[in-house]
Amino acid sequence: MTHSKKKIVIAEDHTLLREGIIALLKTQDDFTVVGEAEDGLKAVRLVEKHQPDLVLLDLAMPRMNGISAIKDIKNRFPKVKILAVTIQTSDEYILAAFEAGADGYCLKQATRDEFISAARKVLDDMTFISPEISDKVMKGYLEGKKALKSETRWETLTQREKEILKLISEGYKNQEIADYLHISPKTVDKHRSNLMKKLDRHNIAELTAYAIEKDIVVKK
Repeated sequence: MTHSKKKIVIAEDHTLLREGIIALLKTQDDFTVVGEAEDGLKAVRLVEKHQPDLVLLDLAMPRMNGISAIKDIKNRFPKVKILAVTIQTSDEYILAAFEAGADGYCLKQATRDEFISAARKVLDDMTFISPEISDKVMKGYLEGKKALKSETRWETLTQREKEILKLISEGYKNQEIADYLHISPKTVDKHRSNLMKKLDRHNIAELTAYAIEKDIVVKK
């Protein structure tokens, strides 16, 4: 009996790692890589184009981060499975990924076999969580997420405001941000004003410093 190959999109901004994942997947007869992206925005566009079965997605990427990309993909293509592949082990990232709609969370230190197993489990409608963080995740959800979430200024930001904060902190201008997100420069300016007000920051430098503090700026 012939089984069709599962279509996979890979979103990872580090070229060497992305190529390594592609090489690994090519050793599997049931997978085919249909697209690769170095940022979250391109990942979303590749999903639109290819309608893959699975997206392997890093959380820290330029232009649009992984959390925003997960949310966008799941809102528009709910049947597409998403496995977050990341070095992030903090409560904030874990909760944000699953709340955005991730189907699994795999740490980059996983072995080759564990990584392939994670991809297959997610494709089979099972949730995969790396063993190193599974206890933390379970504890957080059993306690009503209290252990993973606290009300901070960060939590008052909308998803769009977080996206724009990231782009501002990476040096993009209003018009560039507007082009990337398909909104008007006036709307970008309004979001920037809201960011300054909510975060009690008064200029771009202070917004950038806050973004670095929150570890949402990709460091090359």
